[in-house]
Amino acid sequence: MFGFIGVTRAFYARMAARRAGVIVNIIGMGGERLDVNYLAGAAGNASLMAFTRALGGASHRDGVRVVGINPGPIATGRMETRLRAIAARRFGDAERWRELTAEMPFGRPGRPEEIAAAAAFLASDLSAWTSGTILTIDGGLANAPPER
Repeated sequence: MFGFIGVTRAFYARMAARRAGVIVNIIGMGGERLDVNYLAGAAGNASLMAFTRALGGASHRDGVRVVGINPGPIATGRMETRLRAIAARRFGDAERWRELTAEMPFGRPGRPEEIAAAAAFLASDLSAWTSGTILTIDGGLANAPPER
């Protein structure tokens, strides 16, 4: 949380001085889909969502836009490490981690390029009237019914 605030402080004043700029916070879906096993992360993500919405709701006065993206599970080394640990517990074999992606929406994790494309759009003039908004890109996970 404080890293986001520090970076914003460093750049917001410069953007406001030239009356132009966009801050795109890449947050995470933990603040939307609360999990008791991820309380610290969920609280941090929820705080970053509030920070982004509040600042983005007022930043238009300075000619600056502030938006956020909440990615779901994305195919990164971090995700692979997590899935390896789960596969080791569940199957007794970390090498079976790819089987866990079949449980994800559309049978796969998101791709980094999908998040990058959304960030580029939000930062572009095509989205010039967007501020104080969080875009969730998670294959629908945040709105999925609870598991039974």
